This record gives sequence, C-alpha cells and structure tokens, in this order.
Amino acid sequence: MPFSAVDAIAPAFEHTKRQLLQPFRFSQWVRLAFVGLLAGELSSGGGCNAPNMSNFNVPRQTGSEHLLPQGLAGIDPMVYAGLIAVLIFAGLVLGIVLMYISSVMRFILFDSVLAKECHIRQNWTARQGHGWRYFLWKLLYTAVTLGALIVLIGIPAGIAFALGWLSQPKQHVMGLVLGGIVLFFAFAILLIATAVIYVLTKDFVVPQMALEGISAIEGWRRLWAMMNTEKSGYAGYVGMKIVLAIGAAIVLGIVGFILALIILLPVAGAAIAAVVAAKAAGVGWTVYTITMAVVAGCVLLVVFLFMTSLISVPAIVFFPAYSIYFFAARYPALSSALYPPAPAAPQIAPSHSPPPYEPPPLPPMPEPTG
Repeated sequence: MPFSAVDAIAPAFEHTKRQLLQPFRFSQWVRLAFVGLLAGELSSGGGCNAPNMSNFNVPRQTGSEHLLPQGLAGIDPMVYAGLIAVLIFAGLVLGIVLMYISSVMRFILFDSVLAKECHIRQNWTARQGHGWRYFLWKLLYTAVTLGALIVLIGIPAGIAFALGWLSQPKQHVMGLVLGGIVLFFAFAILLIATAVIYVLTKDFVVPQMALEGISAIEGWRRLWAMMNTEKSGYAGYVGMKIVLAIGAAIVLGIVGFILALIILLPVAGAAIAAVVAAKAAGVGWTVYTITMAVVAGCVLLVVFLFMTSLISVPAIVFFPAYSIYFFAARYPALSSALYPPAPAAPQIAPSHSPPPYEPPPLPPMPEPTG
C-alpha cells in the first residue's frame, strides 16, 4: 500500500517534537520563528484582519476641530502628490526585496527542517542561487496571476459597459446579478487554483530545486509527471493539508488573540494616555506627530508579527516536515537525504604479519647399543 497523506502525519509530528523539544533550545526556536516569518510560512496557519479605521474616532476637545487642517495648512498639493508617489515606489521596492528574502528563506527553512538544525548565516550564503531562481519564478507567477485577474474582471466589465448595463443598471438587474454570480465563482476558482499551485511549488518543487539545483519550471515538469501517475495521492495530500491548516489556524488564532490582548491592551492604554497628555499640553496632529504615530504603529506591528511567529514555531516546523515525509516516499533524492544510510561498521583488515617463529625439528636420537 503506498505511503498516503494520512501516513505522513505521525512522522511529521514526531519530527517536530524531536527538533523542538529534544532538547529544547530557545535560540533555535527564535531562529526558526525568524525564518518562518520571512519565508511566509505563517500563511499556512491563518492570517490577521486589519481593524476598520472608518469606525475609529479620535477624541475631540473643544476648539480643536480645526487642529488637523491648521497643522497641515499651507502645504503645496504637489508635495502630497510627490509624497504619495514616493510611498508607492518605496512600497513596490520593499515588496520586491521582501519577495527575494522570502525566496531564500524558503530554502533555509527546508534545510533547517531536513537537518533539524537552523543556521541562517551559513545557509543564506549557500542558497543565494536557489533563492534567485525561485524568486524569478515567483515574479512570473505574480505577473500571470495579476494578468489573469485583470482579464477576469476587465472583460466582463467591458462587456457590461458595451451593452449599457453600467449606465442603466436598473434596467439590467437580472443580467448584472447573474453576471456577478458567474464572476464570483470564476474568481473563486482562480483563487483556489493559484493557491494550490503556490502550495505545491513550495512543498514539492522547492525540494527538487534544493537537492538537484534545477529550475522551478523543470521541477514542475517532473512534478506534473508524478501527479499524473498518482492523482488520488496528491489530491488526498491537498485535502489533508487543508484540514490540518484549518486546525492549526483555529489553535493559533486563539493563542494569537490572547497574545493580542496581552500586548495591545497596555499599548492602547499608553497611547490614550499619551494623546490626552499631548492635548493637555496643546500638541495637535501635525506632519511630525502623524509620522511618529505611523512609525510607532509599524514597530508595534513588527513586534506583534514576530511574537505571533514565535508561538507558531511548531506549525512552522510541522508543515514543511509533513510535505517532506509525504514527498520522500515518491522522490528518491529526498528519501536519501531524509533517511541517510547508517555508517558501515569498520572492517578489520587481514593481518599480513609473518607466522610466529618455530624452531627447526631436532635430529632423531641414536638408538641405544647392547
């Protein structure tokens, strides 16, 4: 009977327990949290929702209704436009840099789980070439995904505009509703397909790239051939991983909510006290105070994400281990790396020393006479 997706759960749990608890090393735990955060492994167990800022009201004080316009008055609108352009450009550059770092960290996470040891500096140098090839694939994947979304949304919108549905929506309610339903299901199918492609790439293509130095396209060509010969096995893996990810998301969500309360409640109290003290001192919202608030919020977000990653280390190790044990049964190179042969027992070389010295035989004794 072939090694199924269910069979890979037990060795993955045992692997996680041995790597994290036998023995427990806090420095190793912190490094794995750092690698998992930058590799994007937290997305396997859930996400976080941004608060709705439209419902957030800053406490007002009598006579301070025009404090924000006064602090920002007199600034040239071109300064705003330039600032927005700089922020957009900086966001794109930062996103590309983080994508490259994430690509290299994906291989470092693979090496760390496979060897049960996390060495960031050493593996960062060794995995630059592999990370670059994976980075190029992710750029192509992102471009194709965005292009598909533009086509999926743009073509129906163009058809609706050409038919006059957008200019006179009340007269085409049925067409708009049916078109919206079709568009929703098409968008859902595209979203699921892109998610499955991404998961299969990081779980089954990255190990091939890491062990053989091939490109992502060649890894996908090999993986496609494997999947065609065992459709039910890989479909069961995807389904089981969804179930495991939902379970991990529930557990980590509860722990993350408790952590958020522990961190955010004192911070919120300190922020309210600072705002009240600033208003009492006559300090209002200006460009500088807004900048300071944004920087403080970013620092708080980074701290919260790292703390979330720190408590998610078991999931960060378990899910790559789960894919490794499942794929090792189908990929001989990974199986050899996961189950290295035991060292051969030393063999004793035959002795070539000369035989021990034996004295020559004595001459026969003369027979007695008489």
